[in-house]
Amino acid sequence: MALLQKRHYQKVVRQVLQLAPTYQQMSDAELQKQTQTLKTKVNGDRSHLKSVLPEAYAIVCEAADRVLGLRPYPVQILGAVAMEDGNIAEMKTGEGKTLTATMPMYLHGLMGSGNFLITANEYLAARDAHDMGILYKWLGLTVASAVPELGQKPEDRDLDAIYQSDIVYTTNSTLGFDYLFDNLAKSPQEQHLRALNFALLDEADAVLLDTAQTPLVISGVPRVQSNYYQSADQVVKLLELDEDYQISDDQKSAWFTPRGIVKMEQYLDVDNLLSKTWTELYRHLVLALRANYIQKRNRNYVVKDNEVVLIDAENGRELPGMKMQAGMHQALEAKEQVEISTEQRTMATITYQDLFRMFNQLAGMTGTAATDKKEFLEVYNLSVFKVPTNKPSIRKDLPDHLFISNRAKLLATLAVVKKAHSSGRPVLVETGSLELSVLYSNLLLKERIPHSLLNARSEVKEAEIIRNAGEIGAVTVATSMAGRGTDITISEEVEKLGGLLVLGTERMQNRRIDNQLRGRAGRQGEPGESVFYVSLEDKVVTENAPKSIRKFAYQHAHDQNQTLSNRGRFRNAINRSQRILTNQERNARFETLQYGEVSRIQRESVYQTRNLIMQATNLDALVKMCFQDVAKDFVNNQAEWVDETQTLLEFVYQNINPDYQPKKDLEKLSHADQLEVLQKIMKARLVTVHQQLPHQDQWIYFERLAVLRAVDQGWVEQVDQLEMLMQVTKSRSIAQVNPIFEYQKEAQKAYRSMRSRIKLQVVRNLTNSEVIPQSDGTVDVEFP
Repeated sequence: MALLQKRHYQKVVRQVLQLAPTYQQMSDAELQKQTQTLKTKVNGDRSHLKSVLPEAYAIVCEAADRVLGLRPYPVQILGAVAMEDGNIAEMKTGEGKTLTATMPMYLHGLMGSGNFLITANEYLAARDAHDMGILYKWLGLTVASAVPELGQKPEDRDLDAIYQSDIVYTTNSTLGFDYLFDNLAKSPQEQHLRALNFALLDEADAVLLDTAQTPLVISGVPRVQSNYYQSADQVVKLLELDEDYQISDDQKSAWFTPRGIVKMEQYLDVDNLLSKTWTELYRHLVLALRANYIQKRNRNYVVKDNEVVLIDAENGRELPGMKMQAGMHQALEAKEQVEISTEQRTMATITYQDLFRMFNQLAGMTGTAATDKKEFLEVYNLSVFKVPTNKPSIRKDLPDHLFISNRAKLLATLAVVKKAHSSGRPVLVETGSLELSVLYSNLLLKERIPHSLLNARSEVKEAEIIRNAGEIGAVTVATSMAGRGTDITISEEVEKLGGLLVLGTERMQNRRIDNQLRGRAGRQGEPGESVFYVSLEDKVVTENAPKSIRKFAYQHAHDQNQTLSNRGRFRNAINRSQRILTNQERNARFETLQYGEVSRIQRESVYQTRNLIMQATNLDALVKMCFQDVAKDFVNNQAEWVDETQTLLEFVYQNINPDYQPKKDLEKLSHADQLEVLQKIMKARLVTVHQQLPHQDQWIYFERLAVLRAVDQGWVEQVDQLEMLMQVTKSRSIAQVNPIFEYQKEAQKAYRSMRSRIKLQVVRNLTNSEVIPQSDGTVDVEFP
């Protein structure tokens, strides 16, 4: 199958190359007119794109040569053909992915707006939109960068102009937040994302895998502050490991033992802590448990100026202003005894997994994807196609050097760096964390070796440092994720020295990231070398290797001979540890997907409802349905929001008309008569409000705002409840209970309850709002 696929793609590549002479003979004006010709052929129909693909790609190849001075190689055309067929093209570093992307982007640009190239960071998005935008504009397409310009606030962007462009360069987070804000709009005019037609993901593995579990969250509605945080923190600090709580081998999960539950019940003087009565208290205890024993200071966060500041796990960046959700951040603040910040309700949230599965068509490109091809196919329906290099790779990938201790390993790497530096050969030292990169920088300073430390503070500076990492005598220390998307160029002099040396100071979370590091050297057939120095004290080993390996490392930490190069069992143990970690990460992403599926279905339902309300010119049927359902729910005493002791008259006073004067005892009426009376009261009150807003446009706007406000209030509460529900169900360790099943069951129940609350709030907003006329002829409305 793969062979047939490759043959088909190569056939299309030949078709593109055969068209080259035709377009080479055209004048600039004639070539530019071809865009309109293709638009006419496509005629807004996606199914016609494949038929014009050879022409479109050939036009881009010729235009790129004229405008940019770059003509795509056949392998780049092959990668572009593969991407259009729903693949992630695996193209090695330096093979020209940026230029390759112009072909499918131009093809989809023929359809109009809704086409996105998603890059790894804002600097790359702005850079590529400018550099490649010259080509698109020359061919008659519109292009824009959606990321804020330097010094510009996100809200100051002209989003209508950006998202009406044929091609948009942006980042995953920028697109995600713009999508969420679009679905908080009060009118269609406030929405800017018209369509999600095509997305091409640069560094697809970083976007779809490495950040897959990171939810995008918009917060803004303050929650009533809880007083449980300090109490829960104090109680959890008294618990004993293994007896009262347990931690998983990978140090990522913690749970209470039955003995721990009993001990906490005694401390707090409560009965049946796991009952519904104490759900909130138990949730805070779970948060305190994770804060104290899973979240590590100076690894997951730092305390700075009396505040808890999160750290990006991938590159060590501090993330000022960002907070963990569902009370986790406040639990950390209680742990560190700093002032507890106001907890915000989550107004809207989405994961990258859900965001990108919404596109009509998805494609990607990256230097490393084959190791995770199964997950790409299962989650995103994307196959991986390996594109051969333009020139044969001559990079030497040396076997790992094994050591017992970290100290011995780092000293050995220093000797290698000193030797290479003395000859002028450039070295790129890769570390797995910001903390280790700073430590290594200090070691180099002691050895008086000048170097650049890529500290992930500035993406522009980051790209510049990586770009110059191949110069004579350059020594660069960087974290594993820093500088992706930037090529390292080397001179002939460096080639004679063997090219760039990439030295990994530890094995990373998975083999794919190791391969990314190796790919920094030896681009476009240049010489290069990569090698990893690993020890039994590396994080990947200590967290995942068998106890016998860790015991050996402890017992032999001070041996004179620290090398383990000839011991196969240790090499296998390190490889096995990495595989275990890779599987854990894959399982965690799958778990996120399962939990997210519930919120995805509910979110799409709510957003679809919002859009229908915003576009409606008549809401009478919707209002009638809400009146009927609210009346039925109350009279039949079925809705969760009904207080069993509340009388019908009290319900009317509180929710419909505080001035209502009953003509008879409503409580003595039959259910059917109560139902009829309640609906009559609602309709009568609605007529009164309508008289205060006699103009039809004014009335429709009021109705729409009243209903949207109710939907938004209900959804904010629901999103918040789902976040808390997830925290609680994930931490349940009761035998024979499937946490995801429990979550799905409770989430469905919560959704039904939300719908009832929304309908009641619609009734309250429409009948119980205060209309205040203004002197200028306008009116203000105060909703209950």
